Amino acid sequence: MEKKILALACDHGGFELKNEMKALLDKKGVEYVDFGCDTAESVNYPDYAHKLCKAIQDGECYRGILFCGTGIGMCMAANKHHGIRAAVCSDTFSARLTRMHNDANVLCLGGRVVGVGLAWDIVESFVDTEFEGGRHSTRVDMVMAFEESENKEC
Repeated sequence: MEKKILALACDHGGFELKNEMKALLDKKGVEYVDFGCDTAESVNYPDYAHKLCKAIQDGECYRGILFCGTGIGMCMAANKHHGIRAAVCSDTFSARLTRMHNDANVLCLGGRVVGVGLAWDIVESFVDTEFEGGRHSTRVDMVMAFEESENKEC
């Protein structure tokens, strides 16, 4: 069986929440790589989104979780990377469905939006849920085809 390693990264706005999630992932026995940042000092979130997305693109990690103040900036940066399907989630239903129906490979969380308890429930939903495939595969393929399309009018 292929080893599944989760990628984690944050900016200063998500630093505390990332550290809380790391402690809970450790308790659950989930293996991860932390791509920073390593302090609460102000940093540029695209740098950390890029590191995480590159690890997924290179096959080093199978999925990732990005943390910033709202999750929005990280999500926007992540979705600029080829093959990345990132989603901001603030509830467990969305986290579960973005895996089941959209095959999202990056979860984005807002450290200023969700508390630790809810964030953990969202992370568990994202990590534990598999893609359903079927009719959803067709739709995901359609979305991913936009990356390959030379037609810039969508």
